[in-house]
Amino acid sequence: MVLDEPVNGLDVEGIRWMRAMLGELAAQGKTVFVSSHLMSEIAQTATRLIMIGRGRLIADTSVADFIASAAPASVRVRSSDLRALAELLRSPDVTVSFADDGALLVSGLPAERIGAIAAAAGIAVAELSTVQTLLEDAFVDLTKDAVEYRAAGPSTPSTFQEEK
Repeated sequence: MVLDEPVNGLDVEGIRWMRAMLGELAAQGKTVFVSSHLMSEIAQTATRLIMIGRGRLIADTSVADFIASAAPASVRVRSSDLRALAELLRSPDVTVSFADDGALLVSGLPAERIGAIAAAAGIAVAELSTVQTLLEDAFVDLTKDAVEYRAAGPSTPSTFQEEK
């Protein structure tokens, strides 16, 4: 089955019905090919992605693997002593940076390990959450060389520049 923008214009109940129907068809072993520009909807519905840009195959993978290939998950941390915790976490395989709001962003360690390190050092943790890249962000990042037109930038969202 091939569907182009199957949820476009549907109300919430219609979208849920469509998701359920697509899931049922896939569970029956049927192939359902959905074309859509609604990345958030695809992230909730699809199990595999096939992306084509400028006539070339860009990706043929699972949604999770596609997102992970764009940017691995990071962990957001707030604690009683961010600087001390940052020093404890840093290593060659771990990247620690400060977010604009002062929280730590850690790549290379799972949340459970960060919590254990903080607890062992007696550092109270107020927030510890895994931050996953959105499918839309992964799509923009991984298809940047395969688009014909690109938005000029955040200051001029209504103008487009042709890629050379």
